[in-house]
Amino acid sequence: MSRPVELSLAAAVAAAGIAAMIWWPPLKDDAPEPAAPVEEPAEELVEEPAEEPVEEPAEEPAEEPAVEPAEEPAEEPVEEPVEEEPAEPVDASGDTFSYMPPGDLIEDSGTGQTEQINYAPAMRFPMEMGQAYANSQVYMHGGYLGPGGGQCHAENYTYAWRDNFCETRGYSTPLCPAGTGHQGQDIRPATCQDDTHWAVAAESGTITSIGSYSVRLMTDEGVRYTYLHLDKDTLLVEVGDEVERGDRLGFVSNEFGNSATTIHLHFEIKMAMTTPDGLQNTVVPPYLALVESYERLLDGSETD
Repeated sequence: MSRPVELSLAAAVAAAGIAAMIWWPPLKDDAPEPAAPVEEPAEELVEEPAEEPVEEPAEEPAEEPAVEPAEEPAEEPVEEPVEEEPAEPVDASGDTFSYMPPGDLIEDSGTGQTEQINYAPAMRFPMEMGQAYANSQVYMHGGYLGPGGGQCHAENYTYAWRDNFCETRGYSTPLCPAGTGHQGQDIRPATCQDDTHWAVAAESGTITSIGSYSVRLMTDEGVRYTYLHLDKDTLLVEVGDEVERGDRLGFVSNEFGNSATTIHLHFEIKMAMTTPDGLQNTVVPPYLALVESYERLLDGSETD
């Protein structure tokens, strides 16, 4: 650089310095020096701990919702059939059959055997027709100890039946409380007519005897059935004949040897029995066997 130029520059700098001194007064001694700028500490980066990988829970298989059993339709209550009482048997005339208990005798006619059983449960009713009336021939109308009136009185031909096995008589009857009795059951036929209504075999067997007014039938098992008051002149059987259950034997009548009785069948059952005196072949109460066989005849369940 040339000398004149240098001098010019120096003069310019000097002028600038004077001007500065005029415009900016000097700093006072007691003026605090401007504080040095405080450097704010640089924020340390806190190193966050590395996040441990979060183990995502293994997905458990979703529980299948429990299958509730399908509700079965509520069962409608089953109505139990009401057991109807069996209809009471009706006889051939349309009347309803009824009977008094076994051993229930007409008042003042004797002491009945109330503890009875059916001694011949398989037998057939000994009259052919399903209409008959079991009652006393002595203590009913027409009987010598009866209330008066003839044997054809309407009350003799109505229900209820009545037992008369132990009616007061002098015949040996070990199963009666008195030890004596009537020995059988009296049965009137459907109507008060002689030689009209058939008596039939209660069981299959053999005719063992025929008397002046009696017929006896013995089964292979040793049970004996006795029929009294059949008409002797019109009997269909003889001693020794084999008969089948339900076969006709003869007509119900008033036959009584040399005299007459009322029109009825006297029916007996005799078999080996243990009695108060030991084992005997004796007559037994026929009432319940007659009741049950009659009911079978009326309801149609009887088969000959």
